[in-house]
Amino acid sequence: MQIRRLREERGYSLEELAERSGLSFRGLIYIEHGRRNPGVLTILSIASGLDVAPARLFEDVAETSDEADSER
Repeated sequence: MQIRRLREERGYSLEELAERSGLSFRGLIYIEHGRRNPGVLTILSIASGLDVAPARLFEDVAETSDEADSER
């Protein structure tokens, strides 16, 4: 997921994103580091906090999947 990259592009700290999204600071850390998989509502909250469409959070996942498909 692109959460950290998008957060840093906007100049938000983890604390700011937590406040903007209504999520906990610690929960965001776990999600950013891949230690927790967010549910749909959490993804929507993060996207809202970053002011992006939810699909933007998955751009790297889609690209990786497309590359794997084209190699087959």
